[in-house]
Amino acid sequence: MYALNFYSPMVADQLRTGRKSATIRLGDKSGKYKKGMVVKVLCGNRYSAREFVFDAVIDKVEVKTLGELSPREIEHDNPEIRRTDEMAMFLGQLYNREVEADEVVTVIRFSQILSGPVVPGFDNELF
Repeated sequence: MYALNFYSPMVADQLRTGRKSATIRLGDKSGKYKKGMVVKVLCGNRYSAREFVFDAVIDKVEVKTLGELSPREIEHDNPEIRRTDEMAMFLGQLYNREVEADEVVTVIRFSQILSGPVVPGFDNELF
């Protein structure tokens, strides 16, 4: 079983509300994450208890440089930012090092798996 873990507790709310539907990770993670794979989405710090948020299916895995990211891809990862320079600063804080525009990143798009019927235009969280 694979997991996508997020360190910030603020991210859990973004995940639950659907504002975050992707993660951008430094390096080529295409060997680990594949389209169609089911993963556990978790929040919590390394070496500590983690909160289960939901199960998700990976919709797309794309490897490119940070400088090639579109504003839309960045927004799916972090709704608060849109520009690659802001994303570089954000990733630098997460990875505790300077991040440059020519570095390889992996964009992992995912969708929450809901239990029960999925009705378009209806709040499926009620099921």
